[in-house]
Amino acid sequence: MDAYPDLAPEAARGRYRRITVVGEQVLDRPCHPVTEFGTDELRTLIDDMFVTMYIAEGAGLAANQVDVPLRLFVYDCPDDDGVRHVGHIVNPVLDEQPTGGRHLLEESEGCLSVPGARKNVLRPERVVVRGSDIDGNPLVIEGTGYFARCLEHETDHLDGHLYLSRLDKRQRKDALRQMGSLREEVYARRRENGTKLGVEVVEP
Repeated sequence: MDAYPDLAPEAARGRYRRITVVGEQVLDRPCHPVTEFGTDELRTLIDDMFVTMYIAEGAGLAANQVDVPLRLFVYDCPDDDGVRHVGHIVNPVLDEQPTGGRHLLEESEGCLSVPGARKNVLRPERVVVRGSDIDGNPLVIEGTGYFARCLEHETDHLDGHLYLSRLDKRQRKDALRQMGSLREEVYARRRENGTKLGVEVVEP
């Protein structure tokens, strides 16, 4: 990965898509499985999701966050050992976690669809997700630490859940207050990042 570019090659082909925000119905419903693989439409979507993720300074991005209700997410995320993981997965499903003996970590977490807000969230220290690549070839991805958090966070999105659903009522209200005060600053930074990459950003 030392020779891998700062931005995944897909980003050079993509265009920015508006990121959906909490309250929009597409974020609250389970996404549909992808049934056609290797299509131009799917490749374009992945390209667009990569550049959108980078402009928004995210570690992962689910398709319903760009208003496409399909089971797909992209990621560019380090684990706790500093190893960088870059890719996409179609129709991801998390392996069942044992109810006893699993190690949970409580760490700060944000979401591009809740711009500016951060809250501590309990997540498993290790997860395994199974799905396919863009051509339908099987994928198995194991993540630990921060990368595990990313994999579960994005899979949650595709099941129609924001990380806010893992918070109590008081914490959810506080996260929404944070978003209200910070999102204009976040949008301004996205526009600035888009200008640097020569990509038009219209937000919200």
